Amino acid sequence: MIPDSLRQLLDATQGQRRTQWQGREVWLANEAWGGLALSLQGAQVLHFQPACDPASDGWLWVTPTPQALPGAIRGGIPLCWPWFADERYADETEDHSGPFHGTARKADWRLDAVDEHEGGVELHLSPETRLHGQLSPRLMVQANANRLHVELITEHTGETPVKLSGALHSYLAVSDAQACRVEGLAGARYLDKHRDFAEADQQGELGVRGGVDRIYHSNAELLLDDGRRRLRIARQGSDSAVIWHPGEALPEDTAAAAARHFLCVESANTRLDPVWLVPGAQHLLGTTLSLAEDTP
Repeated sequence: MIPDSLRQLLDATQGQRRTQWQGREVWLANEAWGGLALSLQGAQVLHFQPACDPASDGWLWVTPTPQALPGAIRGGIPLCWPWFADERYADETEDHSGPFHGTARKADWRLDAVDEHEGGVELHLSPETRLHGQLSPRLMVQANANRLHVELITEHTGETPVKLSGALHSYLAVSDAQACRVEGLAGARYLDKHRDFAEADQQGELGVRGGVDRIYHSNAELLLDDGRRRLRIARQGSDSAVIWHPGEALPEDTAAAAARHFLCVESANTRLDPVWLVPGAQHLLGTTLSLAEDTP
């Protein structure tokens, strides 16, 4: 579910191309294996529509009223790096006043390579400028007819250990957020941000029936069922699963009618599983989307 203006650009694309959308440079693919759109502002995957799900409008959601530059686009898979929300361990500003969700999501990235593979495509990206004094990120995106895989690799190129958090803040397209079920979290411990990070255990599977903002301590594969599609979400390098929907506390750039069509299920490193990197070390944070075999 993406804005009509972006859909029109994709429909007019044969093969692959770079163009402008909302003042941003975007890379588009419309191939036999499916469709993909990526913004070079933030290295943000905006759209994925695989050939295995031809009736779909895509597996990712983007607000129909995105902010103008220099604002960030709500939707797709924003990169929260090298910190996520209030876990500002890697914020190098003196008073920890760096941008919310880190420096990566509004930065300009370069497309270093586009490789064809297994009937799909593999993209490699890196920032145009240095985003942290000791940490260097790069992004890899793989897309084919059956799955989308995104991984954010952080390399420590400095001299002292660094603690970091982060997230692949995936906005997944759903028919109705308030009728969704997330399977795989039964029994997991979680922090509820709506209750000042109070701890609780998940009783049964999670049914979304209002606003939700929870961090689950789990590395289990999850399944998102919206009654129309059953989407598998596998995570790599993450022991935190963030489930978020604003409910009635809507963001300024999204109306209620549009907001009901997304649910965020995020691969993350949070206060539950921060990452310590020593000089020369790397960390991979990944997410993989695919259809469950029993999808109708």
